[in-house]
Amino acid sequence: MSVENKNELLEGGTQSKDVEPFTAQDVLSEVHQTLVSRIDADPSSSYVASLYNKGLDAILKKIGEEATETVMAAKDGDQNKIVYEVADLWFHTMVLLAQQGLGPQHITDELARRMGVSGHEEKASRHS
Repeated sequence: MSVENKNELLEGGTQSKDVEPFTAQDVLSEVHQTLVSRIDADPSSSYVASLYNKGLDAILKKIGEEATETVMAAKDGDQNKIVYEVADLWFHTMVLLAQQGLGPQHITDELARRMGVSGHEEKASRHS
C-alpha cells in the first residue's frame, strides 16, 4: 500500500479489512520523513518547524518535559496516559534525531546490536 493511501486512512480515521496494517517501521519512517521535511520549513508553517527554528536547547527542553510527564503517567498507573505520554516522548526524541541527522534506523540498528547481550555485559563494554 502506498504512503498516500495510508495517509488517507489516517485522515479518515478508519481502516478497511482489505488494507494491510501499519507496521511500527512504517509509522517511524513516515514520522521521520515528515520531521526531516520540516527542518528548513518556515517556522510559522508547523509546530515542528518552529521547534527546529528555536534550536537544540528548545528541543532538549521539550524532551525533558515529555520525559517528566511520562514518569508522572507511570506513577498514576493509567495505561492510556502512559501510551499518550510515551508517544509524545518518542515524537520529540525523533525531532532531535532528525535535527542531528539521525533517524529511527540508527536506533533500531543499535537495539538489534544489543539483542542477546546481557545488560551487564553491554554496559561494561561501553568505553565511557
